Amino acid sequence: MGAVISFEDVFELPMSLQCLEEFRHWTYSDGFPDQARIDYVHGRIEVDMSSEDLFTHGTPKTEIARVLSNRVKAERYGHLLVDRTRISSVPADLSAEPDIVFISRQSLAAGEVRLVPKASAAPDRYVEIEGGPDLVVEIVSDNSETKDTQRLPKVYFAARVKEFWLVDVRGAAVNFQIHHRGPSGFQAVKPAEDEFQHSRVLQCHFRFERSRDQDGYWDYDLLLQGA
Repeated sequence: MGAVISFEDVFELPMSLQCLEEFRHWTYSDGFPDQARIDYVHGRIEVDMSSEDLFTHGTPKTEIARVLSNRVKAERYGHLLVDRTRISSVPADLSAEPDIVFISRQSLAAGEVRLVPKASAAPDRYVEIEGGPDLVVEIVSDNSETKDTQRLPKVYFAARVKEFWLVDVRGAAVNFQIHHRGPSGFQAVKPAEDEFQHSRVLQCHFRFERSRDQDGYWDYDLLLQGA
């Protein structure tokens, strides 16, 4: 990049960021900012400093993470991580922080993903997941619509992500879609008559609903049916 780019005088992008390797090295450093989501998507650095919308991003993410975490823990599938979990893929030219990430014990054992240790090499301290996670969830916000719906699905597919969930609750209806890998890209799962969608990764079916709570705010429920 030819010049330092500043964002609201909060932090500056180093001039040396010419490739994924240099970007990843920056994310490991003490100088990497923690007040924004900063992704490297196929040669493009994307910075989102917007505040999280409480009831179209925060609460749906919390509900999805709650249900998935319970499922993963009960079945001892692996590890579910929420927010500031960085995944990187050299083949996809990607380093990003999805809303929710799941990696299975099987994928770790097979070397499909690996945990990148902190520079200190202290035991049990990791800063990044390298490879293709089993599941990635993105919740669309006003500033991320094009990125979440167009750019990220392509690079997640190239990164060998096994399953991709896209959630958009900003409109009049809930848009909840599970995507499986197809021959050349992610393909949306066709909902059953009861609107449940199958997750191959978690081996069950899900439906996402919302209603108004007693105070008039949106309340979300991720419903689960057995395999």
